[in-house]
Amino acid sequence: MLVTIKTELWKLKRYNMIWAGVLLMLLAVLLTVFTTTAMDGTVWTFSHFADQVMKENITTIFPMCIALITGYIINRESTDDTLKSILTIPVSFPALLFGKLTAGGLLALFLGLASTVFTVAASFLLGFPGGELPAILQAAAQIIFNCLFLYIAVLPIIAIAARLPNGHLIGAIVAFVYGYGGMFAAGNMTLANLYPVTASMGLVGYRSYDAAVHWNPLACALSLLITLLIAAVFVVTAKKSAAPKAAKKPKQVITKKGW
Repeated sequence: MLVTIKTELWKLKRYNMIWAGVLLMLLAVLLTVFTTTAMDGTVWTFSHFADQVMKENITTIFPMCIALITGYIINRESTDDTLKSILTIPVSFPALLFGKLTAGGLLALFLGLASTVFTVAASFLLGFPGGELPAILQAAAQIIFNCLFLYIAVLPIIAIAARLPNGHLIGAIVAFVYGYGGMFAAGNMTLANLYPVTASMGLVGYRSYDAAVHWNPLACALSLLITLLIAAVFVVTAKKSAAPKAAKKPKQVITKKGW
């Protein structure tokens, strides 16, 4: 299993789609920068800016981003016609899928780190106060682990989409709607603690300083644990075979009659 994971990490180097994910992390920060121009009386600090970047990641960018990239990595084995060769060695499709999903989790941490770098850089460029080292370290831990927990939240979607031809496109659309639903779930703290996307916010203590925010870490952890178990069931029961290419019929040679 470790060899499978190591191989998948090595394959990540050749996927340009990963850089699209980095650009999407930059987009989340730029969208947050755009909101700072609104003259609504908000006092912007580094911590508030980091919170808004997390919110942008959660509701619009990251679920779609990680579902698209991980699904793309899984789908490449079919589009590159390498799956039939892989399945000839002693490795099952669930084991292969587990290795790719593990690589996707590490990729989620990497994208969280990229988001942190963009957030800190943008905050310094805009001159927001409160950007001391403790605040930066706290924001880094929240953003990075929030990306990991969001990845767990969308794992069932990725695992189901892996069974479909070009399922990464369908999975990305479903994940976007799924993440956007977090905006509505956040309006009710009971629902926010149970909805997997917003439960990730509770585990990292998103806006815990706000008196109106009451997270239940146990409920949030249970929500993501159930999501992880559901994804595990889909992975274990996954069955996929390499579809053989249709053989081309040889052209019929017409023999000319006569001399």
